[in-house]
Amino acid sequence: MGMKWSVDYNTGIEVIDEQHRRILDYINQIDELKHCNDRVKIKEVLDNIIDYTQSHFTFEESLQEEANYKYRVPHKRVHDLFIKKIEVYRERFELGHEIETELHEALSKWLINHIRHDDADYVGAVKENMLGIIKENEKKKGKNWFSRFFS
Repeated sequence: MGMKWSVDYNTGIEVIDEQHRRILDYINQIDELKHCNDRVKIKEVLDNIIDYTQSHFTFEESLQEEANYKYRVPHKRVHDLFIKKIEVYRERFELGHEIETELHEALSKWLINHIRHDDADYVGAVKENMLGIIKENEKKKGKNWFSRFFS
């Protein structure tokens, strides 16, 4: 049974939610491949998960840095540990182990935990920073716009 996206998983930052949904799609692909024994396909999904998750993490980390999020170092540590963990699965897979069921469970649990706890925590800081940037831009634009009427 594939995992379904729940509104509870929304962080409120659209681009992050899209990336999380994509990771969820990959997790469901692993689930679909559990019984097919197509090792080439499984390896492909595994590589995709690792590559995509890494770029997602880099993106999250850059948002956190920009927002000056105070827990960004421990958050990055959580990311790094997770990547290590999936790489161990890939190594075991390459040694011929059947890891699909275990990997699917670990990923599902991790994604929900990550969204609900680790990510929920930084979202406030990032959103505030984004709003600040938007307000700054509006101020710049607003002045020009107002000056046309009130010069």
